Amino acid sequence: MQDFSSSRRGFLLGALAAPVAAGMVACARAADTPAPVSADVLVENFSAAGVSTGSARLARVVKPDDEWRKQLSELSFLVARKSGTERPFTGKYNDNHADGTYRCICCATTLFDSKHKFDSGTGWPSFWKPLSKVNVAGSPGGSRMFGIEVHCARCNGHLGHVFEDGPEPTGLRYCINSVSIDFAPRG
Repeated sequence: MQDFSSSRRGFLLGALAAPVAAGMVACARAADTPAPVSADVLVENFSAAGVSTGSARLARVVKPDDEWRKQLSELSFLVARKSGTERPFTGKYNDNHADGTYRCICCATTLFDSKHKFDSGTGWPSFWKPLSKVNVAGSPGGSRMFGIEVHCARCNGHLGHVFEDGPEPTGLRYCINSVSIDFAPRG
């Protein structure tokens, strides 16, 4: 009898595991396929001086993972496309004090100005406001402890998180991964 019970249990577990495994494979394949999104998005454009030149509807940037991998470094891909986080105090822009603007590493949308950057002591570049709330979008959910996830509105690249413990006048701290942004010096 014991042999029958254990073989029956094994059969049942196997029968239950097969659909779960098939679902996991399907989810893994779907992760490489971008979700359908609208064809365009409103983006605010900026001059090299960081001055708004108006808003425009631009094509949303959507690519499969293999194309993003060709364009980005391994760490930039993991952070910007898979919502990872670089280690604190390792990013090249944490101690950057040059004058200029910060753009999305994936699609070059202008996101932050060096005039709004401050040293938060956290080990990541921090800004008290984005250049445009249109270009930097927040994701619902999250918690006060981990902040609200922020991403580029044009390509949905993960940038970092925003917290409510920043300096005045906004009281916000946009804590951004260096590998999710690129710096354009003013000149």
